[in-house]
Amino acid sequence: MYMTLEFELPLFSFLFILMLDIVYFSKKKINLIENKVYSNILIFSTIASFLDTILHINGATHTYDEIITYYLPFANALNKIINMLFILVVSSLLIYILLITYEKFKKNIKKIFIPIAIFDMVCFVIMLFTEIKVLRIGEVTNVTGTTPLVGYLAVALLLFVSLALTLLNISKVDKRYISIFIILPLMLVFYCLTLMFPGIIIYDLILAILCYIMFFTIENPDLKLVRQLELANIQAEKSNRAKSDFLSSMSHEIRTPLNAIVGLSNAIDNTDDIKEIHEDTKDIISASNTLLEIVNGILDINKIEADKMDIVETNYRLEDEFNAIVKAMKGRIETKDIELTTNYNNIPDTLYGDIGKIKQIVTNLLSNAIKYTEKGYVKLNVDCIIDNDNYKLIIKVSDTGRGIKKENINDLFTKFNRLESDKNSTISGTGLGLAITKSLVTLLGGEITVDSTYEKGSTFTVTINQNKKQDIEETSINQNTHKFEHKKVLIVDDNKLNIKVTTKLLNNYHFTTHSVMSGKECLSKVNNNYDLILMDIMMPDMDGIETFNKLKEQESFNIPVIALTADAMEGSKDKYLKLGFTDYLSKPIDNKKLNDVLNRIFEQEKDISYTNTIEPITDEQINLLNKKLEDIND
Repeated sequence: MYMTLEFELPLFSFLFILMLDIVYFSKKKINLIENKVYSNILIFSTIASFLDTILHINGATHTYDEIITYYLPFANALNKIINMLFILVVSSLLIYILLITYEKFKKNIKKIFIPIAIFDMVCFVIMLFTEIKVLRIGEVTNVTGTTPLVGYLAVALLLFVSLALTLLNISKVDKRYISIFIILPLMLVFYCLTLMFPGIIIYDLILAILCYIMFFTIENPDLKLVRQLELANIQAEKSNRAKSDFLSSMSHEIRTPLNAIVGLSNAIDNTDDIKEIHEDTKDIISASNTLLEIVNGILDINKIEADKMDIVETNYRLEDEFNAIVKAMKGRIETKDIELTTNYNNIPDTLYGDIGKIKQIVTNLLSNAIKYTEKGYVKLNVDCIIDNDNYKLIIKVSDTGRGIKKENINDLFTKFNRLESDKNSTISGTGLGLAITKSLVTLLGGEITVDSTYEKGSTFTVTINQNKKQDIEETSINQNTHKFEHKKVLIVDDNKLNIKVTTKLLNNYHFTTHSVMSGKECLSKVNNNYDLILMDIMMPDMDGIETFNKLKEQESFNIPVIALTADAMEGSKDKYLKLGFTDYLSKPIDNKKLNDVLNRIFEQEKDISYTNTIEPITDEQINLLNKKLEDIND
């Protein structure tokens, strides 16, 4: 029998969908409910296309009379199944659109699945009890009757609802709506062509186009995985570059002051010239402070990002504080041809706020200006706008330095980021200063702006609200160090140099100091004759926490213990206080903090000194007392 072309388009469509199945189901997919719905669309489309191909191969290999006589029940059943599958495909498409449009349905898909399933079941029941007729149009076998009409109407209704939802949400920035907006009108056109020209077999072509466009443009989990991997890879590369740049910068920044400290220390060791020793010592202190600033900068970033940076407000004299900063900054100008000037306008004698953070902001801005200015000026201008009890500080730092390109201004406050690092390779810096400055300004509820002209200079403007002087009781620092001259302190540290430094600091307070180099030595030496213990934490064999816990197990132990550690990360103090330590000091020891801690501990001791003056009664005294009582009774 001569075979017509009526089965070739359904066969081609079936093979195309089958290839999509192989690609889609053979790869790892994201477990999303939308992808499960798309899987159903692929499965229903594959079965429908396969059955339609079988149907039309049967029509192409038999005459119309043979079909009517021998194959009519088979053709009718097959056509009804195919129509039902088409309804399932379009119903799944509608579910898909509802899922990507309304997130709430993802949590409870039954709300949309059950009504659509009921609609489909009603259509299936009607199609089971309606007639279907086989037509011969030229050499093509097709069908007509109530069953196909029910299928067309059901599909048309589902397509109309899908199209309406797509049009209502087309403004959303989601390419899946655009894809469906292309698919649905195309399907409507194909169905109209089918109704107008029943001899055209294009149902399977519609399914193939639907599956193809959804695979590549609506929600392709494979492509989504690739995109996520690409983004993750890009982010990882950026992180690695940032880490490498930071480590390189930190290596340079740390080694610079360390070079001065080591070099000058060796010079002091090789000279007896007292004047030279004093000069070198000052430079060592300066280099040490620079090194400490670098470390503190990293710690400040950690505190800010952990949202644990506290605001500490107090009364302060702005001009005195800022003048001290400027005086220190003039030492950094060195041989540069720069004039550093200040100008204060309408500044109250005393303000109330967090002067520590304001000083850090001004220090960072002045340091940055001096760093990138070779000649000209650096100006610090401070104005104050007074509105009742509110004082708005306007701090401006201007310079005639290198300036900033407009396209780089948005990256100016990014941590570890140094603009034009190749051009500025000779200038020291970690890329933290301006990032910290921005964070501190934001923490204080202020604003910072930049006005810059490349190669001409920059002006940084900070606006922060402060309050007028408060009537508060200021904490006084007791400078009478001789009051500790009868106190004994035990220093526990495994590093001889650390012991030496701590001892020298405590000698200023006239303490009597002893030291041990391990937790075990501490346990064997400690008795209640000591008034204070400074306990290092990181020690071999038995660390400071374990040693402290064993001390507390002794019933008579009542000595204050300060955790003395290089663990200076945010939250460290709270951690050690919760463990039971009396107080906490981070290394390197700050003189003011040491003074505060000592005064705090021994002021508390005064409060309980009355109980310590009562000596316990001895057995001999008790016996003597009992004897006297007996004499009285006699």
